[in-house]
Amino acid sequence: MPPFVLASASPARLRLLKSVGLNPFVQASNFDESSLPFESAPELAAGLALAKAQTVATYFNQSLILGCDSLLLLDGEIQGKPQSPQAALERWRKMRGRRGELYTGHALIDQTQGKVLQATGLTGVRFADADDRTLQAYIATGEPMQCAGAFALEGKGGLLIEGIEGCHSNVIGLSLPILRRLLAQLGYGLGDLWGTV
Repeated sequence: MPPFVLASASPARLRLLKSVGLNPFVQASNFDESSLPFESAPELAAGLALAKAQTVATYFNQSLILGCDSLLLLDGEIQGKPQSPQAALERWRKMRGRRGELYTGHALIDQTQGKVLQATGLTGVRFADADDRTLQAYIATGEPMQCAGAFALEGKGGLLIEGIEGCHSNVIGLSLPILRRLLAQLGYGLGDLWGTV
């Protein structure tokens, strides 16, 4: 099993991988997310994930490199991280009581095999119809400023989510079922990841 590298500075993605027994090297890509021309949310999420993995791959040899990127689609518009608390409040006023689509692109580069695999996960998210006081309290925690869609399902934002339709971990930023399938396509099993085979 080659060394496993997470091409992301996301603490949520790292916690998720550690929770299932993986302890990857972490290397943030610092890729300029505004530089890709894709217009649809699935294409942009996939393109950003690949760009991040490719950027980080230049620092490693004979490794498995995972890049991910998440985007929220609401009313046909792509929602990334809010740029200010006011923008987060405006975003939440649009989202409350409604449903959005969370796309997470995944790119896995296996340098030992010279292969690159990609997949994109989609999860529906239903937001609570929260009042302004509740939204302002949430935004004041600072958590929404670090997240695509201005919420963290695994954090305080979980209190403002009515339900999800699809993969839970996809909303956190990395679909564990997708990761398992990509690894299997490369010939790696869970025993290889955990060192139990």
